Amino acid sequence: MIRVLIVDDSRVAQEFIAYILSADPNVAVVGFASNGAQAVAAAKTLSPDVITMDIHMPGLDGFAATRAIMENSPIPIVIVSASPSAKGTAEVYRALQAGALAAVVRPPAIGQPEHAAAARELIQTVKMMSEIKVFKRFTRERQTRPLSGPTVAHAGEAIKLVAIGASIGGPAVLVDILSRLPPGLPVPLLIVQHIAPGFVEGFIDWLSEASGFPLQLGAHGQVPEPGCGYVAPDAYHMGLDSGGRIALSGHAPEHGSRPSVAYLFRSVAQALGPRAVGVLLTGMGRDGADGLKMMRDRGAITLAQDEQSSVVHGMPGEAIKLGGATYVLSPASIAVKLAQLVMPAKRPTR
Repeated sequence: MIRVLIVDDSRVAQEFIAYILSADPNVAVVGFASNGAQAVAAAKTLSPDVITMDIHMPGLDGFAATRAIMENSPIPIVIVSASPSAKGTAEVYRALQAGALAAVVRPPAIGQPEHAAAARELIQTVKMMSEIKVFKRFTRERQTRPLSGPTVAHAGEAIKLVAIGASIGGPAVLVDILSRLPPGLPVPLLIVQHIAPGFVEGFIDWLSEASGFPLQLGAHGQVPEPGCGYVAPDAYHMGLDSGGRIALSGHAPEHGSRPSVAYLFRSVAQALGPRAVGVLLTGMGRDGADGLKMMRDRGAITLAQDEQSSVVHGMPGEAIKLGGATYVLSPASIAVKLAQLVMPAKRPTR
């Protein structure tokens, strides 16, 4: 039985979320909290398997409560947002950066067309997060800076593009990596981040601001420009066609996801071969593992996040088992390696 603590300042919202979760016989609501301070206390006394967390609450808000719980009594936290507005989404991703594992939109009222699908997503997310073992997070702000100094040129083909895939835990890791990349990056980045529907545009705004790296939504037929990142849109696979343009596809989900990291890596392997770099970050399951192996088999340099820094080591771990990773690195070291691979080598001065 999965034991859930519901945190929301609205009694109506608490009862509504409890009603949805109770539809699954394997989920039991064990308590409610109306503000962040109550949530922190209940996390210690009840030791639930999962917490659903609201953001806007009096006193200690959901962001601060998430940070306090993850620093003291870590429990998987799912942010339940009233709506994916620009302001709300930024706060959601602050909570994810503080240690929350996932975010979903609160299902609309019973009888609304989207209710059934949103309710299923909430239940499935809670059940999935209950399987993850979390650890204490110390969230003091870290100062990151772009890399500088001499770089090492890649001895093989000139790199034309970096493909990155991530899932659970990915937003915080992407901030860490992108904020460390040097200015004037001479290649574009294509990014697939598993994310709940409705959050991707806010995710892009938040990630751009938090990392200082320019990002935009990928568009079909677009030529990716150096120094810019392109994020896959909701409900579409994103890849690269033979002419080097972004290609979006509505084909069936792969590994339960659309967009899929596997689709991105496979298309980049076919289009660029050794002229690309593949990066597979934290996430549950195996999406992208086969694709990273395909990239490496075709001559690309491939990087997988190490287990110690991963919230969930499923995706990169599976790629490592397949022999798909040229390097296994921490996020900071991934940034270093990317700079070494794509930045022009500096000639020594006399």
